[in-house]
Amino acid sequence: MSLDRKFSDDGKELTIHLGQKFDFEKVRDFRLAYSEGIEEVNSIIINLQKTEYMDSSALGMLLNMQKSLSSTVTTFKISHCQSQVIKILKIARFDKKFVIE
Repeated sequence: MSLDRKFSDDGKELTIHLGQKFDFEKVRDFRLAYSEGIEEVNSIIINLQKTEYMDSSALGMLLNMQKSLSSTVTTFKISHCQSQVIKILKIARFDKKFVIE
């Protein structure tokens, strides 16, 4: 699996670390990462430090995650983006829907 997830000590924050490519091949793994064992989670961070490539399906996955969890999760962040990924997120206006750090 080219993604990993980690919970904070109190279980209220989930960080999902993605690999070099964030694309359609990650649909199943990404969905599992944010849907299992998250009863206490109120903040999700998507760490894109290693991500060099993302396509439109990745943008769709982020929106689907936000839509499906918006009733329980209050904060959605995208962190540690490389410059080419930040450009994609800003062109798609994701800085209006997510906190981008």
